[in-house]
Amino acid sequence: MSAWTLMDLSARQGRKTVLEAASLSVAAGEVVGVVGPNGAGKTSLLRAGLGLLALTAGEARLSGKALATLKPDERAKLVGYLLQDRRVAWNLPARMVAALGASDLADTAADLLALQCLDRVGARDLADRGVLDMSGGERARVLLARLLATRAPLLVADEPVAGLDPDAQLLTLDLLRAEAKRGAAVVVTLHDLGLAARSCDRIIVVDHGRIVAEGKPREALSRFILSHVFRLDGELVETEVGPVLAARRA
Repeated sequence: MSAWTLMDLSARQGRKTVLEAASLSVAAGEVVGVVGPNGAGKTSLLRAGLGLLALTAGEARLSGKALATLKPDERAKLVGYLLQDRRVAWNLPARMVAALGASDLADTAADLLALQCLDRVGARDLADRGVLDMSGGERARVLLARLLATRAPLLVADEPVAGLDPDAQLLTLDLLRAEAKRGAAVVVTLHDLGLAARSCDRIIVVDHGRIVAEGKPREALSRFILSHVFRLDGELVETEVGPVLAARRA
């Protein structure tokens, strides 16, 4: 059964159509990358598919269940969502922020899991520090720990590597791949096309609110798509470390 199914989703923000007839199915165990130019509709696709942006048409399903029929606590068990915006309103200790992902557990168990997740993201030493006293990269690790703590069958991360140093980017994507290996479905938006090609099993290309390409990285990021969507003249080149984007502005 698909962990996340989007069927002909359309949505508007004000007078602007930000998503049009978008369909997508994500299975357990796969990492799906969503890419596209700035303003293409990547975040709108995620938000509409998670019930955070009102639909004008279509239906979204989590683990086969119509999203519109699920109560908030039921949704929380089926999906974990990491927003692109890393702002946190309160200066809570990192362990408390990470424990928010385990709202289904008793306090002691949630705290233990939070510490384990902080350790996985390399932030165990930040456990008792307030998140507003951290750098942006440190806060990103804490929020990733919160996502991991959900243990949800679907993990959705919007630009989780933005602003991180290369080592932290690779760690983040390795952790998300590990979650897919344990059986979760993972959807992640990325700007770095080469990184997306190396890290994702499947690529979804969004442009002007529509899904314009889908498939394995070399299929989705064809010369045609690179040229017409990203205005790049080039292609994915296979190397010992995986696909690398060799391109220049068209």
